[in-house]
Amino acid sequence: MIVLPEEVKTALDRLNASGFEAYAVGGCVRDSLLSLPVRDYDISTSALPEETKAVFSDCRLVETGIRHGTVTVWLGESPLEITSYRVDGLYSDGRRPDSVSFTRSLREDAARRDFTVNAMYYAPKEGLIDPFGGQEDLNKRIIRAVGEPIKRFHEDGLRILRALRFSSVYGFAIESETESALRESKELLQSISAERLQAELLKLLGGKDVRRVLTSYADVLAVFLPELLPLHGFDQKNKYHIHDVLTHTAVVVENVENKPSLLLAALFHDIGKPACFSVDKKGFGHFYGHAEASVAIAEKLLDRLKISGAVRQEVLTLIRCHDIRFPAQRKTVKKWMAKLTPALFFDLIKLKKGDLLGQSPAYIGEMAELNRMEELASDVLAKQECLSLSSLAINGSDLLSLGFSQGKEVGSTLNQLLERVLDGSLPNEKDDLLREAESLRRR
Repeated sequence: MIVLPEEVKTALDRLNASGFEAYAVGGCVRDSLLSLPVRDYDISTSALPEETKAVFSDCRLVETGIRHGTVTVWLGESPLEITSYRVDGLYSDGRRPDSVSFTRSLREDAARRDFTVNAMYYAPKEGLIDPFGGQEDLNKRIIRAVGEPIKRFHEDGLRILRALRFSSVYGFAIESETESALRESKELLQSISAERLQAELLKLLGGKDVRRVLTSYADVLAVFLPELLPLHGFDQKNKYHIHDVLTHTAVVVENVENKPSLLLAALFHDIGKPACFSVDKKGFGHFYGHAEASVAIAEKLLDRLKISGAVRQEVLTLIRCHDIRFPAQRKTVKKWMAKLTPALFFDLIKLKKGDLLGQSPAYIGEMAELNRMEELASDVLAKQECLSLSSLAINGSDLLSLGFSQGKEVGSTLNQLLERVLDGSLPNEKDDLLREAESLRRR
């Protein structure tokens, strides 16, 4: 069932009252039919841009993409993008049409859209308008291009990655002709900007069917992430692993939180394995130093994708630490929380859990150790235990009042005190810390 917000219905009514067709279109219709939450509502209309502006002349208007027929209208707190029916010209830049011509025909407007599930229109009075069978494809759970797939992909190469994203997010198969055209056209992804690739890739990685998409379409993703190809079919030759490196990677991505830093860390955490592979005399495979090798490769990949500095640093830290083993002891957990920050420590545990789920079920018992680490970390936070110099019960001024020299001596002493508080050998109490500081100074 499709239920439109009041401001959307108001916009449709105002356009209808002025003699124009108007419908909610695209993703909002698709997700409504799938009973999924809808974030944005777009409207398509037979009104030309200037006619749309006249209908909403009493509202705040922004000529968002007036050249392509879009006017943004505020009827309430949220903006609505209202776009005139149009026919697109050539796409010489492989992203946007060089020119558009406006039309009064809904079918002509629908014919220029990417996939049938995105080419459905809805208005309360008329119901669903579905010129290319999008609802049937939703029921069949397939992604199918509108019209000629090759033409759709050559208009905008990013549609190749969008098809994979929809397949991952919704768990839909890609219709055979669309899939053939997608693989045939995959090199078009080389000309797509890093920012656009990044946005679609992150959505794809967060999909419920990401494992299938990563393993089935590695050749397509390798157009802009060629480092993935050596993982495909790479036999790890050890008892801890039942999957090749790519399948293991896909399972890890599938089992981490939908968060950019975790998804990217999962995707790249073992990308250095093929370069580090060795086999011992018993035929057992080893990957000595693969974490650092993966960090080196991931740095280049993250730069290529233009990942922001903060996320980039988190990803590299998670990859660097993902294979380090440490006991589920309070003092060890506290030291790692202090070293990484509590938030990143919890993300590391999430990555480790995903990594474990991608290994042989025979070793799943180690999950209990990771759960214990999480419990300890949560308890440390709940009790507001000291994890940094800022939460130490004394500061530099206290040491200066004891006669410490300003600068290096103060910093060194505070760090030594923090180390002892973290390992539990010294309470975070001012008097105890001052006594220990005096002792350190005498020594």
